[in-house]
Amino acid sequence: MKTLEIKKKLIEEINSSTNKGLLEEIYNYLSQENKLEKPYELNNDQNMAINEARVQIKDGKSLGNEEANKDIEKWLKE
Repeated sequence: MKTLEIKKKLIEEINSSTNKGLLEEIYNYLSQENKLEKPYELNNDQNMAINEARVQIKDGKSLGNEEANKDIEKWLKE
């Protein structure tokens, strides 16, 4: 299930609930969870590597899954 689908289902369940205790627990959990989770920030080198990879993919310079697996097997045998 995708994140958006999960959010929609949660909202539906919350809207239909009349259980105040449950709603308070959900609120407390989510507010604590959101405070604890700090988004991961990429450094400049990581951003550059991602951008380079995107250009390579766009230019058709990427391997398919089978081709990549063959290369990995070859490297492991060396």
